[in-house]
Amino acid sequence: METYAGDDFYCDVAIPRVVPLDVVHEDELVLAYHHTRPFWPVHVVVVPRRHIASLTSVTARDEADVRAVLAVVQSVAAAVERDHRAAAVLTNLGTYQDSKHLHVHVSSGAPLRD
Repeated sequence: METYAGDDFYCDVAIPRVVPLDVVHEDELVLAYHHTRPFWPVHVVVVPRRHIASLTSVTARDEADVRAVLAVVQSVAAAVERDHRAAAVLTNLGTYQDSKHLHVHVSSGAPLRD
């Protein structure tokens, strides 16, 4: 796949598997995989399978999905911390959020690019 030009990579590409993914975790609520264009040496993305726009748009209706996402983030971050001695957890909002779908980055290491 060339450069993606849409605004929801997760609903459009990742969840329906338009491209192959190196999956870390998958269940009925959550998908976690190694980023297709990593910014850090270790870079896993955790997303709810159901569309939720961002952390600031979460409502009571999203509780089960968000709880499931956080449980997977905790598990992935613990494994990254164990294997690499450090982990960072990040989500972006507003104009910082390239893909308008709640997603959490779990990473380790120095940025690969500026």
